[in-house]
Amino acid sequence: MKTNTLERFQLPKLAAVALGGILLAGCAGNPPTEQFAVTESAVRSAVSAGGTEYAAVEMRTAQEKWKQAEMAMQREDYEEARLLAEQAEWDARVAERKAQAAKARKAVEEAQRGVDDLREESMRSVTQ
Repeated sequence: MKTNTLERFQLPKLAAVALGGILLAGCAGNPPTEQFAVTESAVRSAVSAGGTEYAAVEMRTAQEKWKQAEMAMQREDYEEARLLAEQAEWDARVAERKAQAAKARKAVEEAQRGVDDLREESMRSVTQ
């Protein structure tokens, strides 16, 4: 009776493990089309934000990984393609944020120069 009880508990566990393995294998075999769409959008946003000008290193890295992901997709190495696409997405997001920060910094500097110019002009009119 002890063996029968043990078998009753082990069979569902084995079935669950086997089913999990099949499901994981099925997921690994699917092209990462959704991730590719997200990555393509992130790269385009980074370029639009000025990533090539203000974050050239990050932008270049994102574009290189994106090309490698596309090549992995052509080879049907979907896991490698997904991983590279995710990395390209995050590199592109970093490039976009750096570009936005650089533009904001530039705008602050220009505003400060404008304030300084106004201050100098008002000082000149007071001394005249």
